[in-house]
Amino acid sequence: MSSTPLLPVLLSTMILLSAISTTTTALTQDFCVANLPLGADTPSGYQCRPAATVTAADFYSGALARPGILIRPFNTSLASAFVQQYPAVNGLGISASRVDILPGGVVPLHTHPAGSELLYVLDGALVAGFISSSDNKVYYKEVSKGGMFVFPQGLLHFQYNTGDTTAVAFAAYSSSNPGLQILDYALFANNLPTSYVVKGTFLAEAEVRRLKSKFGGSG
Repeated sequence: MSSTPLLPVLLSTMILLSAISTTTTALTQDFCVANLPLGADTPSGYQCRPAATVTAADFYSGALARPGILIRPFNTSLASAFVQQYPAVNGLGISASRVDILPGGVVPLHTHPAGSELLYVLDGALVAGFISSSDNKVYYKEVSKGGMFVFPQGLLHFQYNTGDTTAVAFAAYSSSNPGLQILDYALFANNLPTSYVVKGTFLAEAEVRRLKSKFGGSG
């Protein structure tokens, strides 16, 4: 009997197995605590530390026990427990962060290219929303203490404090390294010539220069 009809099936199986092996280590071993000094993150995560060197302390983190560094333009502090801060999540497809948004503060439009986000409001109230990529429709809602809001992977999203007290929220991600790109920094902290930014944003040149100065851009 000819083996030709089996070829597509075999190729598909090999591709599937290859994809599984390169996207997670959790399916092949119990854990893979990242050996951060040995190189950069890859699609399959960081290299593993030798299991003999791993202790219970490696699976604990206090990274979110207190507010992170205050980002003054936005009156918001951010603390992260991504793989770079919490090596034990390497390859597990999960990570977390904490935001403390002061009254009037905002988490500006940003995206996580490599993971979806589930936000849980621990204290206070905030408006959370995202913009769809298909029709630029905005989905937003006020979320109070105890409420949750989900942001699909890769979509621009935001939060801002609607109350007169600090809003505290924790986020879980579907990746150990979801990535972060903030729109304001992408536009105005770069070295793209001001004339190009003016053309792309339709802002006045003086305003672009002011924002580049504010966010540390050049050009």
